[in-house]
Amino acid sequence: MTAEIVSVGTELLLGQITDTNATFISEKLAERGVNVYFRQTVGDNLERLCATLRLAGSRADAVIITGGLGPTDDDITREALAGIVGVELKQDPQAAASIKAFLKARGRSVNAATLRQARVPEGGTIAPNRHGTAPGIIVEHDGSEFIALPGVPSEMHAMLEDCVLPHLEARGGGPGPIIKSRILHLSGVGESALGEMIGDILQGQSDPTIAPYAALGGVQLRITTKAASDEDASTKIARVEQQLRARLGSLVFGTDDETLEAVVGTMLAQRRLTITTAESCTGGLIANRLTDISGSSAYFVGGVVTYSNQEKARLLGVAPELMEQHGSVSEVVAKAMAVGARERSGADMAAAATGIAGPTGGTPQKPVGLVWIALATQESVICQEHRFHGARDQIKWRTSQAALNMVRLRLLGEL
Repeated sequence: MTAEIVSVGTELLLGQITDTNATFISEKLAERGVNVYFRQTVGDNLERLCATLRLAGSRADAVIITGGLGPTDDDITREALAGIVGVELKQDPQAAASIKAFLKARGRSVNAATLRQARVPEGGTIAPNRHGTAPGIIVEHDGSEFIALPGVPSEMHAMLEDCVLPHLEARGGGPGPIIKSRILHLSGVGESALGEMIGDILQGQSDPTIAPYAALGGVQLRITTKAASDEDASTKIARVEQQLRARLGSLVFGTDDETLEAVVGTMLAQRRLTITTAESCTGGLIANRLTDISGSSAYFVGGVVTYSNQEKARLLGVAPELMEQHGSVSEVVAKAMAVGARERSGADMAAAATGIAGPTGGTPQKPVGLVWIALATQESVICQEHRFHGARDQIKWRTSQAALNMVRLRLLGEL
């Protein structure tokens, strides 16, 4: 079975909203072995939406539409479906009753605009929506099936899992050969250097395939295979993953949805160690990422943002003469920040960062992107110089990633 995804909404074309729905649908279809060769995005224009749906229907067994089912005049997906099929829209009693019950349970009134969502192309069926008022719509036309879902991600996710995927499976969209991927996350290596390290593996790949691609603050390797079952796919992926890990070692910090802050947090908790942070150019981003993890109070004691030289001296005890002589963006100041933070907090480790995030403030001697990151423990103080590129927020993120990776490597005994 082949499917095509159509995302509806002018806000998507304007870049005001990121289309996470299409990504989610693609992932779930791949897990079921449903091939997706095209994805389209179209604005809230009836003529263009109809043309988009006709094109999708001409080359796919199933067209999954997300968005345009709300109560306002610019929600035109149901009109487009009726238009391409050549039928009228009619009020569906079951859909109307569901909408009324949903609103009544929440103490909200029903109006004509809300009930507009109960209109369905004649001959079509509805897909229940347990988390909102707009039901989904399923319509068949010229050998293709059109399945329209709301654009609200929480509603769309539930409806896809509960209704659409079982429906497609019943029509022959699974179970069958599945497409499965695993992502390896790497830090401390660039894409070109990685290519040199595993070039022979990449050249010899067939199934599973290996695709490297750059990510902010690191590189990712996607291992993908097609197999008859999830178990077979996992076995094939594991074989390649083992080969890559043997070559790359500690450059790999996690897989799939794992984040570096979660990995570091687990390592700290397992070792019963605590950490603090002293940040300048990152403005608290390292601490923010550490505390994004539930249970981080077990290992994160707190942190300080010392943006000015005065605060570096007052809160961390950095000697003013060090900053006068070497500048606040320097190895000695980064080390002094880390030592001061550890001594004042009593934590086992302290990570400190000072740098120039830009776009202003750089000099020929100290350009934008220059960052010093220090890590202090009871045994030693280590410091690394980095020359990051990108916009201000990218430099801040890359700095936080490098700092967390220093902590990870220290815990592994590799720094």
